[in-house]
Amino acid sequence: MQHKIIPYLLLTAIATTSFLVGCGEEDSVTPNGTDTTTVNPSNPDTAKTDTTQIDTTGQDTIPADTGEIVIPVDSTIHIAWKGTTAEVTIDDKLKDAIAYNVVGADVTITNTDETGEFLFVLSGSTTDGSFTYNGTYKTSFQFSGLNITSSKGAAVDIECGKRVKLKLEDGTTNSLSDAASGEQKAALYCRGHLEISGGGDLKITGNARHALASKEYLQFKSSVGKINIAKSAADGIHCGEFLEMNGGTVTLNNIGADGIQVETDADSDESLNGQFIMNGGSINLTMSAQDTKGIRLDAAENNTSIVPQMYINAGSITVNLTSTALGSKAIASDGNLTIGTSTTSPTINVTVAAGTYTDPSTDEENRATGLKADQTLTIAGGTTTVAATGAKARGVRATTLVATGGTLTVTNTGSKSQGIKLDNTFVSGQGGTVQGNFKY
Repeated sequence: MQHKIIPYLLLTAIATTSFLVGCGEEDSVTPNGTDTTTVNPSNPDTAKTDTTQIDTTGQDTIPADTGEIVIPVDSTIHIAWKGTTAEVTIDDKLKDAIAYNVVGADVTITNTDETGEFLFVLSGSTTDGSFTYNGTYKTSFQFSGLNITSSKGAAVDIECGKRVKLKLEDGTTNSLSDAASGEQKAALYCRGHLEISGGGDLKITGNARHALASKEYLQFKSSVGKINIAKSAADGIHCGEFLEMNGGTVTLNNIGADGIQVETDADSDESLNGQFIMNGGSINLTMSAQDTKGIRLDAAENNTSIVPQMYINAGSITVNLTSTALGSKAIASDGNLTIGTSTTSPTINVTVAAGTYTDPSTDEENRATGLKADQTLTIAGGTTTVAATGAKARGVRATTLVATGGTLTVTNTGSKSQGIKLDNTFVSGQGGTVQGNFKY
């Protein structure tokens, strides 16, 4: 069954014939499961179609991708790990500002300077070491063939609440793994704003909690290479305020909680607070844990004035909810979810092979779902495909569905599965195609 969106000026004249040709007056195939009502878009009682336009211009404030790290050579400090030891190389004139302590392969740097930016180049390997940075001024780091496994806590802990740049040197392979026990928030943690660039590869294993975490915002530059979240006991990637992805290939497997979780800070003054923005690159995510989310955007607690906005403008996302991911959601926004623009065409492929999860505290049964928007789901461009193959699985769940461009195709083949479940309406715009079994 198919919805084809027709320009508003032509709607009155050709609504009946156009929709009958495009969809058929009645869909003779009853979908698998409990949905026994098919939707004829020419019938307002079932299609609930109008021409309300949704403003999606709020993403115009996205900051420019500012590129690579440029730091004066005489402001560079080198830290190299060699098995059970580590060596810090620092110019004499910087020693008044930079203090360091090395115990075995555990390195702690304290930067007291607040007048200039430093670059810390980290390289070498250790199976029992760590790096901790303390500072109150913006700073930069470069991974140049860095491999750290910690037995005590985080592999890299950046305790700086300012802007932090991290470059993965082109052509290098880097890996971080934290201790299975400890109080660390992540294998790679930043207390400030973390901006990642560079074409190197980075593998992260989070044995205790998250793999990669930034307390404030997280940005992937267009130059980013490959980031592999090999394992996380909790979230694979966790950040506050917002996440902006401009490039790179991010792969997540063996995730204990959410794949990517973005929080909204109730007190933040960042203009993009409460947003997930994808302008390029690719995300490949396999979820097997129950009652979790692949990509998750949360609303702020005790602040309903900030409406979370998820923008998937470009790039590609593939999410697979395996049969054990009971009740999980592939892509979920506590507010709005917008896919594509009038000039961009992202590609999204979601498979929901999981069934339902029963909350032990409420005895409520929750369906595994492909796309979930607590407010409006807007399809503005690109190609989005959702397959609900699990028992009682659901393709799409939203309050309102808007289609102004691109294509959304939802199939539900699992026993008692659902295609598209809406609380409110399906809204027509200037173009776009929606195919799926509707339920209101």
